[in-house]
Amino acid sequence: MSSLGLTAYVLIWPAAAAVVMGVLTAGVVRDIRDARSNGKELV
Repeated sequence: MSSLGLTAYVLIWPAAAAVVMGVLTAGVVRDIRDARSNGKELV
């Protein structure tokens, strides 16, 4: 593997993980807001 390919691999995985974490966090925040507005518990 070339050093450019290895560098891209090392830099892309944290970015992909950050995107996934952002999507999950946004979903949880949306669920919390919906639960509060409906007077229900999240769990």
